[in-house]
Amino acid sequence: MLRAVSVPAFPASPGLAHLARAARGSKHLPSPRLHRIPQPRRTAGAPAPYSTSSSARSSTTPLRIAMSVTAAAGLATATAAVSLSRSPLDPLECNEQKTAPLENGRPSFVPVNTIDLDDASIPMRLRMIHHIKSLQSTICTALEELEPSGKKFKSSYYLRDASKGFGDSRVLQDGETFEKAGCNISVIKSTLSVPAVRQMRAERFDWWDGESELPYFVAGCSLVVHPRNPHAPTIHFNYRYFEIQDPKDPNGEPKAWWFGGGTDLTPSYLYEDDARAFHGEYKRACDAHDPSYYARFKKWCDEYFYIPHRQETRGVGGIFFDDLSDRDPEKIFAFVRDCSNAYLPAYYPIVERRKDQPFTEEEKRWQQLRRGRYVEFNLVYDRGTKFGLAMKEPRTESILMSLPLTSRWEYEPEVGTQDGTREKELLDILKQPREWA
Repeated sequence: MLRAVSVPAFPASPGLAHLARAARGSKHLPSPRLHRIPQPRRTAGAPAPYSTSSSARSSTTPLRIAMSVTAAAGLATATAAVSLSRSPLDPLECNEQKTAPLENGRPSFVPVNTIDLDDASIPMRLRMIHHIKSLQSTICTALEELEPSGKKFKSSYYLRDASKGFGDSRVLQDGETFEKAGCNISVIKSTLSVPAVRQMRAERFDWWDGESELPYFVAGCSLVVHPRNPHAPTIHFNYRYFEIQDPKDPNGEPKAWWFGGGTDLTPSYLYEDDARAFHGEYKRACDAHDPSYYARFKKWCDEYFYIPHRQETRGVGGIFFDDLSDRDPEKIFAFVRDCSNAYLPAYYPIVERRKDQPFTEEEKRWQQLRRGRYVEFNLVYDRGTKFGLAMKEPRTESILMSLPLTSRWEYEPEVGTQDGTREKELLDILKQPREWA
């Protein structure tokens, strides 16, 4: 069961810190000394947020409240209070501060981190949570600067019951620049069903009995942006971190872990300079960690985002990787951060150039037809969509955030079939991917 609250910065209840500590129940979760959750300000005479009645407050000290909610008679009250606070898996303070514009007038592309993401004494899962939270805030703040309508991202922070995680879905819809833009983070602590485990790499589970559900943790950030202008491309990314635990020791060290992710560009009209600049950013991010990464992950991207029944790729690609666990996790985490942080430098300038470009009704029609291909891939082939919808407690609105606000299907359209047209130029490249960097 999910509980959603549509506010971007949700305060923790002051009297529930002990519940958060108790609910962690894992050495992979942080010590309370590492992170202080800021308390909301209150005007004089205002009631405390999420508090009990005035008579209860006057007769019960905070310590006695803390003791009482652990008793059986107070479990219902405690559950309700926890549902209105941060998840126990979300203890990190990530300041959502607006950064000052750079000299070129653009907002900052650099996430603000309030912990050291290179500090290996902090569990990896918590550093990943912190990274995706600060990444999400930075991206949404930057994209809002490209939206002249003044529309902002609507945030829905939701909790999963029984300390199973949290998420924050942020969507900007029906703007002047962005017809639909969404940036989601999701953190889940649950169990994988036996069929789900069997769909994964077998060698990873040579210790598994084949019958038990496996405890797992995943933290990820996903983004899809559909601009209104057909000359501005759609873009997608997803970066995630998985851990699998032994069911006999669900709070022990992970039995398996891996990273996955990637970023890809889907234009309706090809601008070669845009494609080269986009791929160049990701080649630089890859080369800084392993010179073999870009070629390997670019090819993987072209193969993954392929629509077999159309015999074409979804877009002009980018990078894609999964099950990455072949080296020191600290090195892979640094690589994942650099790739996810490359999104704004790679995409922001393209939208800046194309968002106000004139377009015709026929160009808009072509964009809608190309979006139909996007929908086909996401609903038929995308593993992330399938995984999300197959979860025990899927949040369907967040999973299907990737779909465009509008799209179109026509029976055997003539557009895209005539030689010498820009539409046919794009289709030719989608049927035979090109090297861009």
